[in-house]
Amino acid sequence: MPRSTDGSTKAMGVLTVGALVVVTAYTVALGGNGWLWFGWVVLGLITLGMVATRST
Repeated sequence: MPRSTDGSTKAMGVLTVGALVVVTAYTVALGGNGWLWFGWVVLGLITLGMVATRST
């Protein structure tokens, strides 16, 4: 695969982990929000899909 694909996959992973930190901090500070967690799960699934397609 081209190097840019590896870079974008890594960037997506960093974004996903950063989003987890933000959503967790929001939940601790202001209480849970189901839509934020739903969005994070969708982002995580997209990231996993990118990782899976990169390794094939």
